[in-house]
Amino acid sequence: MKFSTTALALAAALALATPASAEKKYGPQGVSDTEIKIGQTMPHSGPVSIYGIMGRVHQAYFDMVNEKGGINGRKITFISADDAFSPPKTVEQTRKMVENDGVFMLFGSSSTAGQSAVQKYLNAKKIPQLMLSTGASKFNDPKNFPWTTPILQVYSTEGEVYAQWLMETKPNAKVAILMQNDDFGRDYIKGFKDKLGAKAATMIVKEATFEVVDPTVDSQILALKASGADVLLSASLGKTTAQVLKKLTEINWTPMTIVVSNSVSQPVLLAAGLDNAKGVITASGTKRSGDPANANDPGVVAYTTFMKKYLPKEDPVNEIGFSAYSWAVVLEKLLKDCGDELTPENILAKATNMKNVTAPALMEGVTYNTTPTDYAPLKKLVIQQFDGAAWKPVQAVTVE
Repeated sequence: MKFSTTALALAAALALATPASAEKKYGPQGVSDTEIKIGQTMPHSGPVSIYGIMGRVHQAYFDMVNEKGGINGRKITFISADDAFSPPKTVEQTRKMVENDGVFMLFGSSSTAGQSAVQKYLNAKKIPQLMLSTGASKFNDPKNFPWTTPILQVYSTEGEVYAQWLMETKPNAKVAILMQNDDFGRDYIKGFKDKLGAKAATMIVKEATFEVVDPTVDSQILALKASGADVLLSASLGKTTAQVLKKLTEINWTPMTIVVSNSVSQPVLLAAGLDNAKGVITASGTKRSGDPANANDPGVVAYTTFMKKYLPKEDPVNEIGFSAYSWAVVLEKLLKDCGDELTPENILAKATNMKNVTAPALMEGVTYNTTPTDYAPLKKLVIQQFDGAAWKPVQAVTVE
């Protein structure tokens, strides 16, 4: 009898404790027992619509997740809104998703200028603006914008890598710079110049800028060639990069050509012509799904299988899509780790405390690492050169 009374008392205590220990915690909007609502803005139209595939991949990925039962039993409602690479449209679409659709968070949105336009708004409302598809330095500012995190390597740091590599391998280089005249281009070039330091005055012989809406950059390329430069650093995007590589061949100018990592995906190289892209140099921490050497890589195989099933009309090895797929894998992991505590504070904590997190698109030995005081997720990059068919590693650089 004594044993039974004790057991009953213990069972009663456990019964009382269970509801408290299993209590679910949700943020003010976008989450319920059955749903997690996520939004993003993406250039599905406009001058850099080539990157719209990221939104289509994200939508298809979460459709796949939902088919498998969702995340911890909750289905993902995903909204990929077209902002046409126009900051005013980014503002309009973001406000609509937050105030009308009631999204829990923004994920994977593109455009440095567009995300700059909504950064203060989202931080003031404490809406997570996570894993942005931009590496602008301003998005690694935990002190002033704690609710904003990037997923790419920081552009200025990538610029520093190019400068350091040139000083070591070609210290007498005569460098011409082509820069997209916005935060995207300026960030790369600032890092490049800062790392060169005093040598910038002698190594940089000519600079030219362009607007993203300009139909061509032919006149800029001709002016840069006339400078006598033997190195070209192109901080450009999409169709402009393809135009640059074609123009170099057309005018028979063969400088060492460095192209920022955002602009050397397979679709861009194909648009330029693979022969025109031969010899191009970049720095990245991600593998390339279009490289024949990666055909049997488990991450690439999983991605191509996914694409053939869920986006059969798209190129199954599109490298922009591969990066987007990889980020979605990471977000799914972070959301799973949140369990039933789906608050803005908890998802932010997961995103800013990543330790050696792997992802399908990351190169071997490269992982995501973040801290509450440093949101930049990639610290290791590899200088690579395109041989006309595949990318060959040249030198690994760890960024401090």
